[in-house]
Amino acid sequence: MTCYMIKLRYDGTNYAGYQKQANANTVGEEVLNALTTLFGSVEKLSGCSRTDSGVHANCYCASFHSEKKIEPQKVIRGLNGILPRDIAVFDCAEVSPDFHARYSVKAKEYIYLILNSSVRDPFYEKYSLLFSPKMDIDELNAECADFVGTHDFSAFCAAGASVEDKVRTVESVGFERNGDLVTFRVRGDGFLYNMVRIMVGTMLRIGQGYDDISKLRHALECPRRENAGDTAPAHGLTLWRIEYPEFDTEDLLLRNFLL
Repeated sequence: MTCYMIKLRYDGTNYAGYQKQANANTVGEEVLNALTTLFGSVEKLSGCSRTDSGVHANCYCASFHSEKKIEPQKVIRGLNGILPRDIAVFDCAEVSPDFHARYSVKAKEYIYLILNSSVRDPFYEKYSLLFSPKMDIDELNAECADFVGTHDFSAFCAAGASVEDKVRTVESVGFERNGDLVTFRVRGDGFLYNMVRIMVGTMLRIGQGYDDISKLRHALECPRRENAGDTAPAHGLTLWRIEYPEFDTEDLLLRNFLL
């Protein structure tokens, strides 16, 4: 039995997230179908994260076991010949039998793209939020620093989420500007359902002056969903990078015109 790890990129526009679901088209289902076609059968297929409906991935890792042994480069070519055009495998490796794409994760990094312009751009339409009010990046960075550290992020989790432990550690967070494109980048040990999108929605309200910085601090000190801001739309969010203790995934770019 061989354990494999594959790295994927996908445009999540047409999918109800990664996790396989009944009566919904998901990235995980497409990956499983492709693996079954190539290997005949696989066991212990696991994804590194349950991305939301409409969310994208620049580097998504999945692991599985198979009795059939195929060279990694042939796995890449074989899967890419089967998968739909909006999902692609760009790396494959044999890993230790106890490797698990989800439970072996050391850190995850997400980015949220914001087109800070009064005019929409079709090249950014599917991958960023069009937001016209002027954004003061220095001010936003000073204010969002409160996210760093270990907190109960219940206020930044979708209501009704089943997970009980909502304590997470955010290692770094901040906004970057490149012309009209603003990137919100956050790295941590794990993220709750809708957590990054609610972080973004909260900061945009603070940046517009609808709320002040006390809103963020109150949401962290009194962690109830109603104390945080809105949930930003899914299409601006991309799972950017996954890190494991054994190895590090490359910091790959989406496409030059997006950055």
